[in-house]
Amino acid sequence: MLKRQSSLFLLMAFLFVLVSPSKSSAEIVDLTGGIKNEYTYEEYIFILGQPMKFTAMNKDVKVTVSEKKNKITETYKIKMKSTNGATLDRTVTYEYDVNNYDAIGQSTATGKVTKYTEKIKYQDATIELKDYQMSKSYVTDKRPASDYSSGNAVIRKTYDIKYADGQIQTVVVSGSGQDASYENFWGAAETQIMEYVFDYPDGTVGTVTSRVNYTKSRTLNYEENLASLASFNGGYAVNSDADTISEYVYELPKGSGKIEFNSEYMPKVERLIVPKFRDLSAHWAKPGIEKLYSLGIFDDQSNFFSPNIAMKRYDFAVAVGKAIDLRVEVGNTKKKNNTKPTIFKDVKRTRANYEYLVAAYNKGVIKGVTAEKFNPEGNLTREQAATIIIRALGLEGKAPDPGYSTSYKDDSKISNYARDGVHVITQLGIMSGSGGYFKPHDTLTRAQAAAIIERFLQYLENDLKQNYRDDILFFEY
Repeated sequence: MLKRQSSLFLLMAFLFVLVSPSKSSAEIVDLTGGIKNEYTYEEYIFILGQPMKFTAMNKDVKVTVSEKKNKITETYKIKMKSTNGATLDRTVTYEYDVNNYDAIGQSTATGKVTKYTEKIKYQDATIELKDYQMSKSYVTDKRPASDYSSGNAVIRKTYDIKYADGQIQTVVVSGSGQDASYENFWGAAETQIMEYVFDYPDGTVGTVTSRVNYTKSRTLNYEENLASLASFNGGYAVNSDADTISEYVYELPKGSGKIEFNSEYMPKVERLIVPKFRDLSAHWAKPGIEKLYSLGIFDDQSNFFSPNIAMKRYDFAVAVGKAIDLRVEVGNTKKKNNTKPTIFKDVKRTRANYEYLVAAYNKGVIKGVTAEKFNPEGNLTREQAATIIIRALGLEGKAPDPGYSTSYKDDSKISNYARDGVHVITQLGIMSGSGGYFKPHDTLTRAQAAAIIERFLQYLENDLKQNYRDDILFFEY
């Protein structure tokens, strides 16, 4: 039998992890700090002041997301069991009103709970949710290379503990917290931190902090060919990984402690085409160039890459567009009105990969040398490359207020339009100077430009993941 005194600490814990309505995959399920993979779902609640583990097979975790006009609806249905025979049934529906601000590339969403039923059965008691109040809102900044989101939430939940003899006791849970996430072609991470206060009928108080992170990433690995007499020595493979980690830190009247657990998805591997350039055998940039070719970022059809000639503005703009997987609109040849838009007078619409130039222009990644000309065959300069990369990341705002100087000795030679890009790209470590000089007007070779794009991809693959997971979870407190 469940003891009356212990029931004061019986509660349904950890009731808010912000879930971005735009992410229909819902790897962080519902609002509990639970985690999943392809097979199982796991979360902890606290009964008798101590952790109780609940699990479910994926067939018992149903998530639906629907979008209609400026409204998103999420519904979660979960049935779980614990090792000591307790059962938990939960159904929750959220509705979000979405406002799009296309002129600045942002959107906001404000959510509320429209349906929430939750019931736990354990020995001679039933814990049932009687009231749930929630306000949740977040903003998303949609940049060309990555979307960045941040949100806040506050909740208040009231549970009734009903016993077989008719007695009822009440536990009130209040919580507030924050969420931060990013998503791009190369990966995504979402970290949510919530702090809860539990008020019990006898006047005692407990606290819980819930931290959850979901991360997915795509990384390139070089794979040697096992056969020495093959036509190629090796090639690259894209490895896709995903994992979720969760942590509860609790201070309750019946005890305190920390719970850490994690779940991994089955990795996926995809082999890429093998480059066969004949002018890179001993070149310092060979690994990076071959990576970009394998990914389709460079699509040179000859066996010669020509690493030491100047990179052209058009080729670099297209390569960056492909690197961040800009969605291009390829016309339907069956339609009569299938004219590609004219962006610049000096770039033919029939040119290969023209759609990527249009997409990069529409996203604000590239601009012309004038309003009407792009100078596609012009040599790419270092400051132009820095500006394009930082525009793609959408991080121009990370530069100081106008009027500042960079730390480079040739700061006065940096064009005004490029100053923010040079400052930020240096801080990110994607580009750097030499001997204290940035040399903004020096022409980049194709090999140098390839090295910059490779470091740009490494930033998208690794640096963002570290910032949104490790820096928040392990250094936030």
